[in-house]
Amino acid sequence: MLAEHCDAVVGIDTHRDTHQAELALPTSSPVATCTISNDSTGFARLLAWITDHAPGPRVVVSIEGIRSYGGGLTRALTAAGLFVIECEQPHRTVRRGKGKSDPVDAHLAVLAALRLDTGKLPVPRADGDREALRILLGARHGLTVTNTAQTNRLRALLLGGDDTDCELARGSLTAGTLDWLSHRGEPSNPTREHTVRHAEIRRLAGAVRENTRALKANAAQLQQIVDDLVPGLTERRGFGPVTAAQAVVSFSHRNDAAFAALAGTSPIQASSGRTVRHRLNRGGDRTLNSAIHTIALVRMRCCPTTRAYVTRRTTEGKTTREIRRCLKRYITREIYRALTAAPALTMTATPAPLEASEGWGFDSLRAPAPPNLYGASVDHIEYT
Repeated sequence: MLAEHCDAVVGIDTHRDTHQAELALPTSSPVATCTISNDSTGFARLLAWITDHAPGPRVVVSIEGIRSYGGGLTRALTAAGLFVIECEQPHRTVRRGKGKSDPVDAHLAVLAALRLDTGKLPVPRADGDREALRILLGARHGLTVTNTAQTNRLRALLLGGDDTDCELARGSLTAGTLDWLSHRGEPSNPTREHTVRHAEIRRLAGAVRENTRALKANAAQLQQIVDDLVPGLTERRGFGPVTAAQAVVSFSHRNDAAFAALAGTSPIQASSGRTVRHRLNRGGDRTLNSAIHTIALVRMRCCPTTRAYVTRRTTEGKTTREIRRCLKRYITREIYRALTAAPALTMTATPAPLEASEGWGFDSLRAPAPPNLYGASVDHIEYT
């Protein structure tokens, strides 16, 4: 456990304006507490405070809200050489009987860190290109939701118009159709209703056209970054810029089984008596699971190897749902091997376990990169 390999743990509860910190011994006994501002001055004060109060050089910092209010603090502490881990928000069952305050949350962050296995520390996800991909995926989600809503509204307005508009609503809203709708003039002798309807149709058509262009530009950016990080990943059957980018962003863990659990594709026992079966895993990163589900559907439709596998398992009595679950597990293994073999990811994706050694302190707390477990990536699909 982490408590056996450190001299002190700092638990930090982050907020918009201030952060609450507690430094405790491996026995969870508090040594000191402090409150800092959420800016560079506060970060420097926290580093000096840790230096003054830490009983030894091996200090681990457990931060709640790393990807929110604690982003700047995480970068500052990592740059200073401290080993930072991510702490999840305490569940209400953990808070029961303790109340709710910033000092209590900071102490709970300490307790959560001390109970962790040193081989499975939740380290912050890397910045750089992977963070750029995460930002682009978030932007794409917003664009997609907005584009769908605007397209539905546009079709609804067209269906309420004349025969020409109704015909357009039933067909595909191509770039040419959207361009014509956004520039067409009003009919002769329009009523107020017709004037408002045509104006709103022009506005929505222009908005949908711009959103479509933004989505294409977004896909091109995703493709370029993924190709730089994992060359050849999007050339595999079923992998597009979006699914490949999601796999790269979510990539974590040191072994295939742990990554499958993260992706929600690891089978869960559902056996009883003479029935021996597995069921779907409804946990894990559902966004990553959705990307793998998309890849599986594409391969079931157009990959000869996958179609032969589906046929064979169907004759064995498997349902389509069970076959798809098996395929998603195979695809997860393929993704893990491909990403593990990428040098650009192995340097930042998954730090090695924390080890107690001489000189492990402020300047040497960053864990080294893990070894390449699988060597070259798999260039073909093989189902058994």
